[in-house]
Amino acid sequence: MTQDELKKAVAEAALKHVVEDAIVGVGSGSTVNFFIDALAKMKGRIEGAVAASEASAQRLKGHGIRVFDLNAVSALPVYIDGADEVTEHLHMIKGGGGALTREKIVSAVAERFVCICDASKLVPVLGKFPLPLEVIPMARSYVGREIVKRGGRPVLRENFTTDNGNLILDCHGMALLDPPRMESELDGIAGIVTNGLFARRRADVLLLAAESGVKTLEKKQILA
Repeated sequence: MTQDELKKAVAEAALKHVVEDAIVGVGSGSTVNFFIDALAKMKGRIEGAVAASEASAQRLKGHGIRVFDLNAVSALPVYIDGADEVTEHLHMIKGGGGALTREKIVSAVAERFVCICDASKLVPVLGKFPLPLEVIPMARSYVGREIVKRGGRPVLRENFTTDNGNLILDCHGMALLDPPRMESELDGIAGIVTNGLFARRRADVLLLAAESGVKTLEKKQILA
């Protein structure tokens, strides 16, 4: 199977986690695009969606799916999104597409976070994929110096601005052996809007597409 075929398979498997007659949280990225296309098949059975990026919102609207502002939503039973890296502990790096802040906000609201990936995204330790930071423009140099102090190598994402009007620093070589602790530490650096570690609010369910089929790993299995 090609990578796109794996992405399509896991996206379609995620439909069973969608709560009918409710609003579904939708992330961003290539795998999520396949999910949005699959969601269109059952759009008459959901109230609508909240999108974590402008691109996802436009794709949802293109399928005739109503898109809600998160401020108008009181309950979000499930959030479906991909990851750039994920461990068996369901800690993730996200933000390769630059939508990490909105993704983190929507996932915080959701009662259940379902991560959809192909098997290539499963890693023993996070960090091979550069860790994205959304940064206020005036803080770019300061944040960069703080990352260097922590052993990282920050690289400005060229010709890119987030949906929120900010910059992205992609941080290479970060030691991420304790993702929840590092997530909290980075949150304390002035000028960082959001870091791409999703560890304190990790996924509740991981759907992982492989040649042998779509496998499911749940947080409760890890905690047992």
